[in-house]
Amino acid sequence: MKLLVVEDEKDLNDIIVKELTLNGYIVNSCYDGQQAYEYMILGEYDGAILDIMLPEIDGFEVLEKIRNKGIQTPVLFLTARVQKKDIIRGLDLGADDYISKPFDLDELLARIRVMLRKKVETRENTYSCGELVVNCNDHTVFRGDKSITLSAKEFQLLLYLVRNKGIVVTREQIQNSIWEFDNDNCSNVIDVYIRYLRKKIDDGYEQKLIHTIRGVGYQLKAE
Repeated sequence: MKLLVVEDEKDLNDIIVKELTLNGYIVNSCYDGQQAYEYMILGEYDGAILDIMLPEIDGFEVLEKIRNKGIQTPVLFLTARVQKKDIIRGLDLGADDYISKPFDLDELLARIRVMLRKKVETRENTYSCGELVVNCNDHTVFRGDKSITLSAKEFQLLLYLVRNKGIVVTREQIQNSIWEFDNDNCSNVIDVYIRYLRKKIDDGYEQKLIHTIRGVGYQLKAE
């Protein structure tokens, strides 16, 4: 499971990241709302722990912006703002849970487990680009009426592309989101998997969906 921690108090951010990592989660972290928004639209996360009072843009705006983009990543607000109106606003915007500071790490871990257990089955989790449809709930992929069989890694890569359709994504962004290691050869591995996807997604179709942006990366779009 991959989580995003957004907390501008760096010491607290480090503590949360360390605890989550010790409990087996893959964790990215950042310190302001604009970074959080960029991470959420470019990365694939199973859940996010989000402060409300953040530099740049606050947590409410981050949540509103990602929900408007159709991103249904579960969000747990972790904040000192405990007024009833703030809790209601957060839940109305699409937050999944709310825990106030100061907090107990064991309670935070328990809340995260509950949030992750209930996240997939209760949400619409289908993405499309032209006639391509990717269903995250049952990992099916169709182009028109044709069912396309993908390996687990191919599906991860296609899901990342379709969640960012119309956006040019770099190899580094793909590596950070899907391949959890630093490797000089990783760029070549990504290129190989792009070729696999093209063969399955685009071969035989006049309209190509996977586009190479020379010197930058890749883009999934329907012309």
